[in-house]
Amino acid sequence: MNQDRLMKVLFSPVVSEKSTRVADAHRQFVFKVDKTASKPEVRKAVELMFDVKVDNVQVSNMRGKIKRHGKSSGKRSDWKKAYVTLAEGHDIDFMGAE
Repeated sequence: MNQDRLMKVLFSPVVSEKSTRVADAHRQFVFKVDKTASKPEVRKAVELMFDVKVDNVQVSNMRGKIKRHGKSSGKRSDWKKAYVTLAEGHDIDFMGAE
């Protein structure tokens, strides 16, 4: 796994009520990741970008929603999300407050 590939694995953090709840309770952070990314790639990408130690990675393939606008209907793209559990004593601060 080269560094260029790892920099393209993570797209964005998923910020929702559920992801905030899991972050507080279990030190898990949720990321939108590349559909072709594997668990080891997600682990190394998070460790590289945020300088933390990853304990566990769980991935989930999400189906795109079907949306309608009048008579026409369309479908959003499918995507993959990863639940990343950090080791004890590690944390990611997305706000950047110092």
